[in-house]
Amino acid sequence: MIKGVDYIGVTVVYFCHNGQGNVLMAQRSVNARDEQGRWDIGGGGVEFGDSVEETLKKEIQEEYNANVLSFEFLGFRDVKRNHEGKVTHWMALDFKVLVDPVGVKINEPHKFDDLKWFTLETLPDHVHSQFPLFLEKYRDKL
Repeated sequence: MIKGVDYIGVTVVYFCHNGQGNVLMAQRSVNARDEQGRWDIGGGGVEFGDSVEETLKKEIQEEYNANVLSFEFLGFRDVKRNHEGKVTHWMALDFKVLVDPVGVKINEPHKFDDLKWFTLETLPDHVHSQFPLFLEKYRDKL
């Protein structure tokens, strides 16, 4: 059975920032599950037995080599979309996360081609399909 396809998946989505108006985004590689080449704020599935907080910290460390200094739960989104002809369904738990920018790097080079800091005014054009919806919902909290 496939999470998000055969049953509803639960994911943490993280808007990592440095506390000075910069947001961390990664460009998905050709090896990424979907949306290759697009810039994304980050996310990871919650595994059975793991807490949401553990997953948040683990995924950010695994992907960006970043330590979580603090985080704020923004809300949730019921994400349904079509991926390669299959309907997917995820419950996204959305967080704003302050990370220590020292040591930030691509920790999973098979998943990401680039990692950069942006401001809300200088976001890249080619973003993950769900990011504009995230921004629309939470812009006033970021």
